Amino acid sequence: MRILIANVNTTQAMTETIRASAAASASEGTEIIGLTPDVGPESVEGNFESYLAAVAVMDAVVRYDGKYDAVIQAGYGEHGREGLQELLDVPVVDITEAAAQVAMLIGRSYSVVTTLDRAVPQIEDRLLLAGLSARCASVRASGLAVLELEADPERAVDAIVEQSVRAVTEDRAEVICLGCGGMAGLDRKVAAATGVPVVDGVAAAVQLAESLVRLGLSTSKIRTYATPRPKIVTGWPLGT
Repeated sequence: MRILIANVNTTQAMTETIRASAAASASEGTEIIGLTPDVGPESVEGNFESYLAAVAVMDAVVRYDGKYDAVIQAGYGEHGREGLQELLDVPVVDITEAAAQVAMLIGRSYSVVTTLDRAVPQIEDRLLLAGLSARCASVRASGLAVLELEADPERAVDAIVEQSVRAVTEDRAEVICLGCGGMAGLDRKVAAATGVPVVDGVAAAVQLAESLVRLGLSTSKIRTYATPRPKIVTGWPLGT
């Protein structure tokens, strides 16, 4: 099995971090291929950048020259998953929805701990759109920019742990979801500090993507995610 995992920003180091975490979560025999968009922001921290990233990720996947069985969009609360589902015949899994779906299997309520406060409304909106908000106790910001997760890992862990503990004690969350692809691999440290299960969206997405492939299931094409109608799209894929 081969799974593409697409970083939503253009920072190659973060792509490799995400890819390595995904590979560590994958089953034996599953190959994880990391994709970095050719255009877009170095980090995605708002709607403008998220819409740019959505187009860039779709472009990177469409132009990938090779076979694959599933695609993971590794951006938390980002746009574009629906477009990928229209374009592709293989399963598409978004880490935001994967984390929440898994969290609801193991607890009555969950909280998301993310990066900057400006990302909170965007994540809340994506969870609402996906029908996953009813059991979300809170979305909390650690106050860290996306690139700070790579630049200062120790400070990042402390900030994420602090907000996770508050989510459990103040918001009564029973499960914590790590709300950024760059937080991949921090689940054990946060779990040790909070005493509750912690869901890494990248790991959850890998397991769900593998399961869909093994079950022989993919996106329904009958209506909502039907293949785009054939027409001229100027400049698509990017650079053409």
